[in-house]
Amino acid sequence: MESAKPNVFLYDTTLRDGTQGEGISFTVSSKVRLAEKLDSFGIDYIEGGWPGSNPRDMAFFDQIRKVTLKRAKVAAFGSTRRASNAVEVDPQVKLLLEAETPVVTIFGKTWLMHVTEVLRTTAEENIKMIEDTVRYLKDNGREVVYDAEHFFDGYKDNPKFALATLEAAQRGGAEFLTLCDTNGGTLVGEVQNIVGAVQKHFPKTKIGMHCHNDAGLGVAVTLAGVEAGAVMVQGTMNGYGERIGNANLTTVIPNLSLKMGYPMACAEHISRLRDLSLFTAELANQRHDSKQPYVGASAFVHKGGVHADAVNKVKHSYEHIAPEAVGNRTRVVVSDMSGRASIMMKAQEMGLDVESKSPAMTHFLDELKQLEFRGYEYEAADASFKLLIRRYVNQKADPFKVLNYKVIDEYGEWTDDVTAEATVKVKIGENIYHVVDESTGPVGALDGALRKALSHEFPQVNDVRLTDFKVRILDGQKGVKAIIRVQVESTDGVNIWGTVGASDDIIEASLEALRDAFLYKIALDHGETE
Repeated sequence: MESAKPNVFLYDTTLRDGTQGEGISFTVSSKVRLAEKLDSFGIDYIEGGWPGSNPRDMAFFDQIRKVTLKRAKVAAFGSTRRASNAVEVDPQVKLLLEAETPVVTIFGKTWLMHVTEVLRTTAEENIKMIEDTVRYLKDNGREVVYDAEHFFDGYKDNPKFALATLEAAQRGGAEFLTLCDTNGGTLVGEVQNIVGAVQKHFPKTKIGMHCHNDAGLGVAVTLAGVEAGAVMVQGTMNGYGERIGNANLTTVIPNLSLKMGYPMACAEHISRLRDLSLFTAELANQRHDSKQPYVGASAFVHKGGVHADAVNKVKHSYEHIAPEAVGNRTRVVVSDMSGRASIMMKAQEMGLDVESKSPAMTHFLDELKQLEFRGYEYEAADASFKLLIRRYVNQKADPFKVLNYKVIDEYGEWTDDVTAEATVKVKIGENIYHVVDESTGPVGALDGALRKALSHEFPQVNDVRLTDFKVRILDGQKGVKAIIRVQVESTDGVNIWGTVGASDDIIEASLEALRDAFLYKIALDHGETE
């Protein structure tokens, strides 16, 4: 009879190791907010930073002490004492205690090459540094997680010495011996064999995994380590971290729970995983990666007509889990690869009651393929697609029409500024509005002029804010005559939507995308988009 699987402890280091990733930064208040979010999700340990490395981390430890967490234990991170210091007077160790966290995580050298060439000390002194520091922290009432830096490289180089460093941490009283794949280059089979050997050597001490993703295997080797006996998993939300990043907890967690059946404290909250992933990206000021497994916007998206048709009949035919289990959803995107089933699913997603065999649907599918051939793409422009299908299916005219426009750029040696002036003429019902606006660029001037014209009868367009503007040349071999696709992302503070325009004239393509952005906002406010 198979024995019950052990509980896996989750150790999140987004606030420390994650911030070592290029472009990743959190304010102190953001770190506190994310810690509270991680705690409510069910994370067991939250690593807050390295005391003394920067003022922000110390400010975080000061503030988080005032917060009552439901479950998570906050950890301060640091290193063993220096070779030249007694542990009682080591400045870095003193700062770890001053952080006043219930848990302290320290790393020590496992790879003999690092001991002799980087620390410039002896193997014997390194062993003492590990044991002394762990015991001192334990004597001061801390739970200690020992991070064995470069463990897998060190073990492959000298397994006897690598195990001796872990024995030192164990003698000192460490609760967890965490094995770090610091360079992120160890393969799955190697990890499984080495973790198995360590677990056999330390049958009564809890083993942890701390893996990086340099070989693209951060999640895989973490799971392999758990299967070999590890019971703690360290990682970061969205895989943030130095170089390529750390093991991605938004992938590790559902794999361990939904696929492998390991019990975890967060199991009851996994349906909030996508929300946590998005929240982390927002606080880190990063665009959310749509290609992430489980939580990415593309994780359960269907584009090809055959796939969409199959999913429409049997969802798990092309979905490995129910998207709702992690807070995601099935999406259908349309393109020139789409068939009738894709269009029907998209229409149903929009709340439209459409006859699949209707002539309007046939004409719409033909038009869609032509538009895609001409350069339009609707995968990231749901708003433009919704407007398009409503024109065909509902035969409903747009509430306004751009009759003509003109853009002038002025610049010269007499001024350091470039000024763009746009004039647009818009028809709304029987009324015609002819307005002009200026900006530093032609798209800004067009946006301002169109907004002015529409606000006479649709004041809600003033709530629309452009958040992203992308330009892509579709066929560079045609030079300046190439078709240009412009994709715009807009928001009204509550909703976010994408629109598209395409033309061999970048101004015209931009105007089309801007026009659809305002049309969609008007439709939103009239309840015509869902």
